[in-house]
Amino acid sequence: MIKVFNTLTGKKEEFKPLQSDTVGIYLCGPTVYDEPHIGHARSAYVFEVIRRYFQFKGYKVRFVRNVTDVDDKIISKAREQKTPEDISLVCKQIAEKYYNIYSLWMSKLGISPPDIEPWATEHIPEMQKLISILIDKEYAYVSNGDVYFRVKKFEEYGKLSKRSWDELIAGARIEPGENKEDPLDFALWKKAKPQEPSWDSPWGKGRPGWHIECSVMSTSYLGVPFDIHCGGIDLIFPHHENEIAQSEAATEKQFARYWLHNGLLTINGHKMAKSLGNFITIEQVLSRYHPDILKLFFLSTNYRNPIDFSWEKLDELVEAKEKLDSFLARSVGIKRNETQLKSSKVSNMFQKLNKLREQYIQAMDDDFNTAVALGTLYELTNLGNKILDDATIWFVHKNILISEIRQTILNFGKIFCLFEEVSESKEYAQLLDKVVAIRELLRREKQYTIADKIREELMSLGIIVEDGKDKTTWRKASKLNESQA
Repeated sequence: MIKVFNTLTGKKEEFKPLQSDTVGIYLCGPTVYDEPHIGHARSAYVFEVIRRYFQFKGYKVRFVRNVTDVDDKIISKAREQKTPEDISLVCKQIAEKYYNIYSLWMSKLGISPPDIEPWATEHIPEMQKLISILIDKEYAYVSNGDVYFRVKKFEEYGKLSKRSWDELIAGARIEPGENKEDPLDFALWKKAKPQEPSWDSPWGKGRPGWHIECSVMSTSYLGVPFDIHCGGIDLIFPHHENEIAQSEAATEKQFARYWLHNGLLTINGHKMAKSLGNFITIEQVLSRYHPDILKLFFLSTNYRNPIDFSWEKLDELVEAKEKLDSFLARSVGIKRNETQLKSSKVSNMFQKLNKLREQYIQAMDDDFNTAVALGTLYELTNLGNKILDDATIWFVHKNILISEIRQTILNFGKIFCLFEEVSESKEYAQLLDKVVAIRELLRREKQYTIADKIREELMSLGIIVEDGKDKTTWRKASKLNESQA
């Protein structure tokens, strides 16, 4: 039984999907106008972990993540270029450029592509249809080419963010150029301005408001209602609140049943912003550290909690990754043996292994508590190393235990998108094994200069060679300048 914290109800609830074997998830995706930063990485990563855990539990997952490719920020970026080209074309080029960059860094983090990835500009007709329904029901009105949603007509407005009408009214205002009936109202359709992308509509040329995009793209592929809507906590108000209002006003049905939100990422206690000089891109982090280091950092805190980034915290996690990698390197090649276990000592080890397996699943079942679940991976590693170093355990029993622990770590690690290199081609691993074996032969023949040169060359490629008491192993560096340490 999986329990999730539902922002809508404000409490943990047993998760019950609409279909017994399938989970529908919608994640608010990127607005593609700039390099993705580590805050984007956290949101994409935590919901990839949640997606994978549902799959681990036997569910089929239909995962939809949108792309916002028409937006004020994209238009501003296009205007900055000051080219004579059609601005719609420039906006499209900007969106495609930064979408490709975003996709590249998601891939580097081991985050799988969504099952469906709709782009906003591909769904303009559906958005216009939804707006027309809202106008017919008098939930929306046309004002000088703009279309606005009447917030006060939707009585449940504020139910997601838990804001009272007094709080809403206190923070509302009408910006210059807006033609609202009420400061609380929000735009569904924006009248075309000079040098902006626009589409024909029953209300004149214009473009969709931001909120209407997600209502259309989520329900188009997941239906009404659907299981899980997720995104950053900063989207609860007004974006997700507005999505609920316009969707439920139009359909008279519940929009999304469970709302999951990840906490914000700060830099040394401050909000990340280019103006503060603390804007950190995914590329900046991955140019210095193995991707697993950033993932371990994200996993160390529950996804709902805020998380504060510093380079020092990443440095502290290098050793943790090295311990995990070292055990996986020590245990490589050990195969499962079906010999019956008779030793009481070995039976106790198996009991510890099974207890750690249960702890991992219990933690993840409890609103995806990755911090506790990650701790079990470290404990599994300690258990495995203890068994490997115990000379009193018969080698057949040792192989059985180590193969089970190794496979458990890899299976749980896959949920966390960890240890991706373990899955690389057998040819790649076999080649490195042979290089290390040749180096070991040279060392036995006391040709240390050549052996050291091979080690240095491998380190320059990010491969760390470790000479153990009984065996030489290799692994990928956790920090990209580790060979210089």
